[in-house]
Parts: sequence; C-alpha cells; structure tokens
Amino acid sequence: MKEYKVITWKKGLSKNNERLEDTLNEYARSGWTLKYLGEQSNRIVFERNKNR
Repeated sequence: MKEYKVITWKKGLSKNNERLEDTLNEYARSGWTLKYLGEQSNRIVFERNKNR
C-alpha cells in the first residue's frame, strides 16, 4: 500500500532552487519519492510504501 504527502511550496525571492533541492533531499532521506512537481502550481506530491 502507498501513502502520499502533499506540500505547498512557497517561492522566495532568493535561493529558491537551493531551498527546493534541500527540501527534495530531505524527503528523499525519509524514504519519500517525488511523484509530482507542479510547474504552474506550488504543489509537490511525494509517495512511499506505507508498510516499510
């Protein structure tokens, strides 16, 4: 079974790419994989196995 996490990305004026990379890496270390990254929206969806 899968579980999902949806976060809202708040774009900043500076270092936006660095902050996004740090956020993606942080979730990856917790076992989450990127499922969707909205190009025109500010939503990021992660997925992982629920019974890990």
